[in-house]
Amino acid sequence: MLAFQRRRLAAAELGSAASWALLWQRRSLVNVRLKWVKDRSLDRAVSRERHLPTVHSLLESISSHPRKTLPSSHLPFFIPRLLLPESVRRSPSDFLRWFPSLFREHTGRCRRRFGLTEEALDLRREELLVLRSSEPDLVDRLCKLLMLTRDRSLPLNAVNQLRWDLGLPSDYLDSLLPRHPDRLRLVRLPEGGGAVDLVRWDDRLAVSELQRNAEPGADAEGLAFPIRFTRGFGLKKKCVSWLQEWQTLPYTSPYADASCLDPRTDVSEKRIVGVFHELLHLTLAKKTRRANLSHLRRPLSLPFKFTKVFGRHPGIFYVSQKLATHTIVLREAYGGGRGLIQKHPLVGIRERYLELMRKGCIDNKEKMIIEGDGDGRVCTITEDSDDETE
Repeated sequence: MLAFQRRRLAAAELGSAASWALLWQRRSLVNVRLKWVKDRSLDRAVSRERHLPTVHSLLESISSHPRKTLPSSHLPFFIPRLLLPESVRRSPSDFLRWFPSLFREHTGRCRRRFGLTEEALDLRREELLVLRSSEPDLVDRLCKLLMLTRDRSLPLNAVNQLRWDLGLPSDYLDSLLPRHPDRLRLVRLPEGGGAVDLVRWDDRLAVSELQRNAEPGADAEGLAFPIRFTRGFGLKKKCVSWLQEWQTLPYTSPYADASCLDPRTDVSEKRIVGVFHELLHLTLAKKTRRANLSHLRRPLSLPFKFTKVFGRHPGIFYVSQKLATHTIVLREAYGGGRGLIQKHPLVGIRERYLELMRKGCIDNKEKMIIEGDGDGRVCTITEDSDDETE
């Protein structure tokens, strides 16, 4: 903490906020070595939803069909459009048979058809009601996401990758956006594709979750992030000192212009952490796959290799390696074995879908496939200090 105290004294002698900011800008990234430690409860929060997006996409397609059924021969035409896993595309009928509590198979003279069980239809109707009542909140989430970006706009592929995490319906372009032309606009490009633009800035929404939860009278410029480590996680004395000092650095709101920050400093890194802290709070389950963030570097004005912050701050983010991918989880949102501390109404609906999926498992082997396994490991991650080249 001596370096921190020396900088504070020097800033006091200079006596100006600008000089204080310049002193912080001179501070370069500190090279620390942190380890990744498995967290079983957070891994389970990721693996238990292994097939949920796929099941929900098929369920949504069947329920929107006029006859509430689909011929098995038509499933392959729906599945590529829904971008489902390759294993499901190869044998969609077998996949639906895994979940007899959700999908019902009808055998006719000419071809097989798949419909939904009464339980699934009832839950889908309830979900549509929750979607309708939650529309103002979902629109706010999408607006806040756009407000995080430099140009108040995101390409459609970037929004679509986050659609499930944000809770947006699959037809949000045709249903949600047209009902809010004063806030959101769809821009179609002649060569294909497009973008979702923010029509107007909303100061009411430009307050981060960290600022909203700050204690009354807290220093707004030096806000600290909630920290929580996996049980048994140990930090070296050097890392503890660095983390304590890092927490006292100036906090830049993710909704503020940060173009003046030097990307090679810890102050800039705290801003990047703040951006993803806010972004994960916008998701329903406070988590998303790291691949979903690949299209956000330029819109969010982030440096190359911005994902290094997830490994450098394991007390804020947990990187799950389940499901053959990396999923970024916001630690503070989960309470150990209790799961999510605060649940959106749509999360409650999704949990009931999961209950139906487990209830209908044909045998224990398939139940293991649906719920995921629990083996794990401990590995070490080394982070470079200020290498910002791609």
